[in-house]
Parts: sequence; structure tokens; C-alpha cells
Amino acid sequence: MTRFTIHLAAAAIFALLATTASAAELVMFERAGCVWCARFDAEVAPIYGKTDESQAAPLRRVDLGRPLPADLAGIDPGAFTPTFVVLDDGREIGRIRGYPGDAFFFGLLGRILTNAGPASGRS
Repeated sequence: MTRFTIHLAAAAIFALLATTASAAELVMFERAGCVWCARFDAEVAPIYGKTDESQAAPLRRVDLGRPLPADLAGIDPGAFTPTFVVLDDGREIGRIRGYPGDAFFFGLLGRILTNAGPASGRS
């Protein structure tokens, strides 16, 4: 291998790590007995993992009946469930309060991810 090839390979690895390190996530704050959470579970949860949105922001569920995970200590889960918070590198970039139905949910989530733009690794 030439020195140029080694530098090129190293640059590609660093670019890949930088892209994956800034991956967003969709945090769903929920609690037992939440009717709207159950509706989300019926309408969106079964298909979410197959969507483009899921590739950009995988779903992470947080039960408000338990202590918040340490990495979410600075995020206000809000008073209503479900509350969906889109995080990028641990920083909130958008939020959906409540569950407005599948069409509105995907529309609102798409807008958040689009507005996040290139700074968060998406276009």
C-alpha cells in the first residue's frame, strides 16, 4: 500500500464514523394506560422500522413510570404522553406532543428531520 492509499482509507473511515456518530433518534416518552400510546402502537409501531424515518431516527421508547436514563437527564419529557422527541447527538431538534394519527405523525416527523438538514447528517 502506498502512503496515499493509507491516508485515503483513513479519511474514509473518519468520514464514516463522523456520519454515524451524529445519528438522530426518536425518543417516545410513554406511560402505562396511555390510550394514545396504544393507538400509536397499533398504527405506527408495526411499520416504523421499515420506514425511511426509522433509518434517520430509530425509535427508542422510555417508560415515564421508571427513572429517566442518564443520557436523557437534560430532556423534558413533557406532561402528556406520548411525547416524541427527536434528538441529534443528544440535543433536541424537534418534538411532537401527543399522537395526531399516522398521517400527521409522519408529516410532522418528516418536517423535523428535513429541517434538521445537513448539519445532522441528513439532506
